[in-house]
Amino acid sequence: MLPLYLVGATGTGKSSLAISIAEKLGGEIVNGDAFQIYKGIEIVTDSPKQTALDQTRHHLYGALELNEDCNAARYSEMANDQIKEISDRGKTPIIVGGSGLYIKSLTHGLSNLPVANHELRKKLDQMPYAKLISRLEECDPLGASQINLKNRRYVTRALEISILAGKPMSEIKNEWEKNKVEFTGFLLQRPRQELYDRINLRVEQMVKEGLLDEIISLPKNISGTAKKAIGIQQTQLHLEGKTSLDECIDSIQRSSRNYAKRQTTWFKREKGFQNICLEKKDDPNSTVEKIIKLMTPR
Repeated sequence: MLPLYLVGATGTGKSSLAISIAEKLGGEIVNGDAFQIYKGIEIVTDSPKQTALDQTRHHLYGALELNEDCNAARYSEMANDQIKEISDRGKTPIIVGGSGLYIKSLTHGLSNLPVANHELRKKLDQMPYAKLISRLEECDPLGASQINLKNRRYVTRALEISILAGKPMSEIKNEWEKNKVEFTGFLLQRPRQELYDRINLRVEQMVKEGLLDEIISLPKNISGTAKKAIGIQQTQLHLEGKTSLDECIDSIQRSSRNYAKRQTTWFKREKGFQNICLEKKDDPNSTVEKIIKLMTPR
């Protein structure tokens, strides 16, 4: 069975919609979120509740320990194995998430980017930021115009790729983008204010469900990947007495809204996804029927 992709920003309601679709299609859900793949941070990542897990088969949720690192390559291997296993049983794999690079590793395959070079990275990290930007603009003017030049990590990686590959990063990216891909995917969207209201409410609910206790219980050797989950660092600052609870909540809400904005921008650039606009007044059942109808070949 061909997989179905449900993608979109955090807070759009992907998970609940996926369960309804899975019930209609006889499908099973595969996680496409970089942080819900970890065990032990279910509250801060808003992972599916146990009732949802009992209702429909879910895969790759809580699949990794918190001390394990993960990247698009490792995720792709795990997810592709799971998708094949589900398909071989005659079920429809439904990949649900908002981690753009992880999703793209499945729809387009992995890009042929050179791995990080620690010696070169050290030299680039010691370079004055203005010079770093100037070097990137010389090596890859198109790439420099397409990334956020205020983010040193992005600039460093783009320059590193260009140097190691011997050609502009934007050229490599363009070759990857041209890969011919065929898949069934839907991009879920909501009006901005409605989405932000949902995110704000969800963060408040996370605190009620035990966010503070979850973060207190985190091991000291949490991986660099896992600790990037929004809410962990903000809550730790509160637990250290550096911020009030209200400041903590506000910070998580703000970071989550900014993340949602970046996710929306990412997926709007991706080809192959059909837009599904959701609003509070919409009947979920009608949305499910609409998606299933759009999946049916004409």
